[in-house]
Amino acid sequence: MDTDPDKWFYDRVNRNLIQLHSIEEILYTGQTKFQSAELIRSGAFGKCLVLDGKIQSSEADEFVYHQALVHPAMITHPCPETVFIAGGGEGATLREVLSHKTVKRAVMVDIDEEVIAICKKYLPDYNLGSFEDKRTELYHTDARDYLAKCDEVFDIIIIDLPDPIEEGPAYLLYTQEFYQLVRDRLPNNGIICVQSGSASWTELLNLSAVFNTLKSVFPIVCPYQVDIPCFGGPWGFCLASLNLNPALLSVTEIDNRLSARQLKDLKFYDGLTHQGMFSLPKHLRDKLSQQERLITDNQPLYIYQG
Repeated sequence: MDTDPDKWFYDRVNRNLIQLHSIEEILYTGQTKFQSAELIRSGAFGKCLVLDGKIQSSEADEFVYHQALVHPAMITHPCPETVFIAGGGEGATLREVLSHKTVKRAVMVDIDEEVIAICKKYLPDYNLGSFEDKRTELYHTDARDYLAKCDEVFDIIIIDLPDPIEEGPAYLLYTQEFYQLVRDRLPNNGIICVQSGSASWTELLNLSAVFNTLKSVFPIVCPYQVDIPCFGGPWGFCLASLNLNPALLSVTEIDNRLSARQLKDLKFYDGLTHQGMFSLPKHLRDKLSQQERLITDNQPLYIYQG
């Protein structure tokens, strides 16, 4: 291995584990109003967006993350027409949402306008024109504040934010109070999906706490996981609803819904993949069932950084 530290990006998974990515090129580095932002080209994963020192997505496998985040909720709902996205600066979450022809309106709220500008410039293949789609409404404000002030409901609410860190822009969007606000912005068959952090055995605090906090607000909460290579292992998500349960859908039903919506060419997601994501191993199910940590505004959860 080349020992020059300038040629390696150190992605700190936790206090005891660092994942190294070779750097072929630094495309951008800077500080926005809310967070540090970098765009690097790695040897293994191509272009990578890095926020506050953590890789958010990579050119090689972003389709896995974004299809896993978006499609289980969208397919579980029989006819999603209005979608709210918190975060999602690359535009890829928006891209996957708009691939569903049932969608009439997609409201994306990302507080960091500079990150979106960076992604538009360096990662145009991520959004594929989604920002210019006539169904898109893009706002640069706090997503929680937007939901608190609006009086509308959304069929799907997708939380695509960085992990909660102290002084970061997202930690108050993982709390019980925020999820209660989301519940008020969903109809009876509405769904919230939350990117919930690492699902690695040694790094389950964020996923298990998000799962437990959502359970305090919603009667149906279904955690699931998928392997994201650029993140160094399995990644967790939680889908919650008042009435709809994604785990009850058969492989055939999911594939039929995908076909009806003309989504036959997805690289990652289909009925069999859906079934696999929601089939958690026993050790993970046990760990989630034992969690008592509740995330609140007064007791937020911070994931270690630095």
